[in-house]
Amino acid sequence: MGREHWKKIWVGSAGNMVEWFDWFVYASFATYFAGAFFPDGNETAKLMNTAGIFAVGFFMRPVGGWLLGRVGDRKGRKSALTLTVTLMSASAVLIAVAPTYSVAGYGGAAVLLIARLLQGLSVGGEYAASATYLTEASAPGRRGLASSFQYVSMTVGQILGLGLQIVLQRTMSDDALHSWGWRIPFIIGALGAAVVFYLRRNMLETEVYEEDDEATPAGERGTIKALLAHKREAVLVIALTMGGTVAYYTYTTYLTKYLSNSAGLSKQTATLVSFFALIVFACLQPLAGALSDRVGRRPLLITFALGSTFLTVPIMTLLQHAGSFWPAFGLSLLALVVITGYTSINACVKAELFPTGVRALGVALPYAIANALFGGTAEYVALWFKDAGVESGYYWYVAGCAGVSLVVYLTMRETRDIDLKSVGRASPVATSAPKAPSAT
Repeated sequence: MGREHWKKIWVGSAGNMVEWFDWFVYASFATYFAGAFFPDGNETAKLMNTAGIFAVGFFMRPVGGWLLGRVGDRKGRKSALTLTVTLMSASAVLIAVAPTYSVAGYGGAAVLLIARLLQGLSVGGEYAASATYLTEASAPGRRGLASSFQYVSMTVGQILGLGLQIVLQRTMSDDALHSWGWRIPFIIGALGAAVVFYLRRNMLETEVYEEDDEATPAGERGTIKALLAHKREAVLVIALTMGGTVAYYTYTTYLTKYLSNSAGLSKQTATLVSFFALIVFACLQPLAGALSDRVGRRPLLITFALGSTFLTVPIMTLLQHAGSFWPAFGLSLLALVVITGYTSINACVKAELFPTGVRALGVALPYAIANALFGGTAEYVALWFKDAGVESGYYWYVAGCAGVSLVVYLTMRETRDIDLKSVGRASPVATSAPKAPSAT
């Protein structure tokens, strides 16, 4: 890819990184501020309360997907990406200044809830705008590689959050972290969002969008009516997202809490396991994305679904009895290697299904619905099973979701060689063998 392509990918990814830093910081620091907004009680119950508010943010994602997807298709990918980071910055500020239960009763939890609603709006549009931008901005034959940087940036955002947590754990007392230290990452997130806002104000629009903008009437862009003309593709996005999003949130946002709350590892050790496993995971994304440009998207998706369906139960069971850093790290890394088959390419696969005039909305709304139903509730469902005394039931739930997606991957058409400018002229759902790699 040329210098101009890499510049677009860098700007799009940098913003995505800050967005997901703020999003994941909530999850990674929840063990420290869970008691700040709710009265004393069972520790698992406190985590369920904060996980419930975490899930609420996901239920705003369909609204954000519709609103910002519409903006992305009507006003451009640049406009949508700038708006998402503005909303995320506002939500980070609210969490940073939210009053505790001892000061304002449940008023602090209400502020936390409002902040999560704003984050849900922001991320609901960020995923699709970023996926669409990275896919359209890439060189022909390199869409898998380019779009893989979406999960690189998402993971780097989480790594930065976990890295900050490690630093704070080693430089502050446990009491200080529970009292006020957990506010620090949200302040940093708000400052980072301000920097990205400036970068996105000066980013370049994609050529694919600019060319289509002149050909497609404004009234037909980014509307629900236009999306309904591609409802089969929309249902496909929901189905292919189902297994991937449950597995991803299980082994990223929930993993640290699982290792400390169920496997008995200290918070510091659990954080280190997630931190180093995610570093390797981030490095794997471009490699898998580039591989998909050669062999196709379906082989990677099928590999993920098979692995997640048949390995989730044994991996989670062994993790519960890991006992120390290295066994926990090895098992966590194995799980992340498996889900790389989904995370590295799911952005471009979804973008490749829709025509330009409805691409942002087509990716945003169905994906956000799937995340609200499965990704956002994953942590809460896991804690519900634990509280009910049947924690292993959650392992089978994750495997079952992956099994449903496996059926979809086996029956969907290969999308690697689709021309983004002519999408929509043929049905994207029909079994077909991958084509030979395009010459580049």
